[in-house]
Parts: sequence; structure tokens; C-alpha cells
Amino acid sequence: MILAHPYKIKDRAWVTCPGWKACLAGLVLALLASFCQTTRAADVSGLFASANRLYAEGKFSEAATAYQNIARQQGISANLLFNLGNAEFKCGMLGPAIAAFSQAELLAPRDAEIRANLKFVRSQAQDSGLPVAWWQEWLGLLSLNEWTLLWASGFWVGCALFVARQIHPRRAPFLRLPARLAFTVMILAGTVGAVQAVRHYGFPFAIVTSPSAVARSGPFEDAQEVFNTRSGTEYQTLDQHQDWVLVRDRSGKIGWLNQSQVQLVPPT
Repeated sequence: MILAHPYKIKDRAWVTCPGWKACLAGLVLALLASFCQTTRAADVSGLFASANRLYAEGKFSEAATAYQNIARQQGISANLLFNLGNAEFKCGMLGPAIAAFSQAELLAPRDAEIRANLKFVRSQAQDSGLPVAWWQEWLGLLSLNEWTLLWASGFWVGCALFVARQIHPRRAPFLRLPARLAFTVMILAGTVGAVQAVRHYGFPFAIVTSPSAVARSGPFEDAQEVFNTRSGTEYQTLDQHQDWVLVRDRSGKIGWLNQSQVQLVPPT
């Protein structure tokens, strides 16, 4: 009979475990993903620094192109759109500058510099923007993502307090008011967020980005001219058809603009 060595490992659990290969593969993939994300962030930082260098050297057109390339490849951010708006303004492109600042305001609605630059460029374009009601300004105090986060916070806090009341009945009287406040915040934020989502996705406004544009009576080039417009003018959109968008100006005139001449931006 052969006796087992007293120091021999009789069973390696990590080897016999049927899922160890999957765990190891998941760990490797996670490390690779983290490395790729770090590399990508470094690349974006380098591209952003290069674009900022072009702007500092007075090469505003090249800087604007560089910012646009970053936006197409890596996505947008408030800082990127803010710099893009400044570069477009320096190039005399008032419409694209207003579009960039408007999008930046969507991501950072309380940023004083973004709001100030947007107001200034609108004044240079002799266009004060679309009229905004008080309730629309109130909705714009928070971004759509922030309203959603506030709703989720109210929901989970309310649920936690409700569970705490069930576990500790003696503390229920003290938890009743906080729970009601949490669910009230949830309902309010959910309602406002729903209204904001409808406005955001269903009713964008059109900013003229070409030096001049012609609004026509129908969505085709041979349609009769209704009115002329210039870069930086903003319009409320009513409908879209293929490459055309139906807009209405402050006087109530309605016309179709080609989408190559405008940029659609959700309202704040």
C-alpha cells in the first residue's frame, strides 16, 4: 500500500472548479478593457491638447476641424463643444457657434461661461433666440440625465425607507415623512423628466448654419420661396420630411429648409 505524502496537495480546488477558466478569461478581458480605455482616454487627451494648441496659435479653422473630428470619433462633451463654439465664432461662423454652445448648454445647463458665450454670439447674429417661457427655463435648470438621476434617487431612497419601516415597526412614525418626501421627489422628477424627454426628442429647434438659406413652400428645390434667412437664426421645427425640415419664425411664417443648411438641436 502506498501512503500519501503528508505534505502533498491532494486537491487543487482552483483546477477542479469547472468555472475557473471562465473566471480567468473574464479577468483577462477586464484587464484588456481597462488598458484599452486608458489608452483611448490618453489619445483623446492628446487630440484635445493638439486642437487647443491650434486655437492658441490663431489657427481657428484648423482648430474647429480638429474639435469636430474628436466629436465624431470619441463623442461630445461640454468642454469640447465650448471650445468648438469659440473656434467657430473666431472663424465668423455664427450659426455653427450657436449650435455648439446650445449643445454644450444641454450637457452643462448651469455653466455660466457657456450661457454667457451663447448670449453674446446670439447678439452678434442679431438673433436673441427663440422665446422661452418661464416653465421652460425652470425645466432647463437640470439636464435630462440629471432629472433621471433625481428620479432614480427618490425611488431607491423611498424603497429603502419603506423596507426599513417594515423591518423596524417601532421607527415607522419617524420614517413616514422622509419616505413621503422621497416618493414626492420621485414623482415630481419623473413627471418633469418625461416632459423634458418629449421636448428633447420630439421638438428640436433648427439653427441656420449656412451663410444664407431660403425657406420654401414645399420640401423640394423647385418650391416657391417663402422667406430668406441668415446664419445663426433659430427656428421652431414643426415637421420633417426626408432631407427637409418645416420651420416657423417669430412672425408665424412657415417654410421648408434643407437640412444641409441647418443643425437640429434639442431645446434646453
